[in-house]
Amino acid sequence: MKRIVIASMALLMALIVLDSCKEAADKAKEAAEETEQALEEAGDDIQEATNDAMDAVKEAGEEIQEAGEQALDSLKQAGEETMENVKEMGNDIKEATDDLKKTVEENTDH
Repeated sequence: MKRIVIASMALLMALIVLDSCKEAADKAKEAAEETEQALEEAGDDIQEATNDAMDAVKEAGEEIQEAGEQALDSLKQAGEETMENVKEMGNDIKEATDDLKKTVEENTDH
């Protein structure tokens, strides 16, 4: 009878250990699944952040290009205005020179 009780106790201990191992395995599997899900979510977040960054860089590039084009237009307009002013000054100088020549000729003829 003693052997039966000892065998029963040993069997009971083996079942408890087996059940404990099964629970540990289930918990490990559940933890692995949660880790996998967290990694997938992190990957999605990283992809979304990367896409947002790419969009921001593209938008900044477009804004820089537009600002550059506006600067070039402003420089072109300033250059054209400067050339127009130089032409006007040249004409004014020519007129002043012609007037001076005319005055000198009139004064030397008398």
